[in-house]
Amino acid sequence: MQEKTDHSKKRKKSKSESECNDALPNTTAQSPEESGSVTVESDDCVIHCLTIIGEIEGHTELPAQNKTTKYEHVIPRLVALEESREIDGLLIILNTVGGDIEAGLAIAELLAGMSKPTVSLVLGGGHSIGVPLAVAAKYSFIAPSASMTIHPVRSTGLTLGVRQSFEYLQRMQQRINNFVAENSKISASRYNGLVMTTGELVMDVGTVLEGRQAVEEGLIDSVGNLSVALKKLKSMIQNK
Repeated sequence: MQEKTDHSKKRKKSKSESECNDALPNTTAQSPEESGSVTVESDDCVIHCLTIIGEIEGHTELPAQNKTTKYEHVIPRLVALEESREIDGLLIILNTVGGDIEAGLAIAELLAGMSKPTVSLVLGGGHSIGVPLAVAAKYSFIAPSASMTIHPVRSTGLTLGVRQSFEYLQRMQQRINNFVAENSKISASRYNGLVMTTGELVMDVGTVLEGRQAVEEGLIDSVGNLSVALKKLKSMIQNK
């Protein structure tokens, strides 16, 4: 399937926002407001905005009062975006406390593997598994007031106190370290150092990075806001 590369030409027919959304398969049978995503046409390019908010829900359904992002909704939508001839680029807006590790990594891997231009913007917080999600885009931004909490993998519920359990958590943490290092400018060893920092979090090990600190560490590319993120995405689309 060949994507359009000439963005200097006008599209034959201007599409309304609803028509742009109709061009994308509605994999979740939800309205844009309910699914947390919207498609808009601007400057002769079509951009899809996907929000990742609250807690990343995995194989277990969370209580109804929790704000969640369901990975079984996001995954087919990303596939549809990648295959859509109408969508030129993707903006991911994050404000998440983290959540299910493997569900979060699954979404992050799909984002990192997309051929279309992708830009992420962290607002409020991009904590825990939200860190790999933020760096998975081809270019990442963070608001000056936003923060990112980096801490070791934790397990809830019944855990057997044996060596194998500890080694399993270690391997999972290594998977996260490697993914973050491969998709950002921070090294795996430095990221692991932030993970294992003591004395900063009251009841946990780890580090809290505010907007500019995340950029200084090489975790995020730039400090910015919505207009800056959109401008960057449009330039990536035009230069593709």
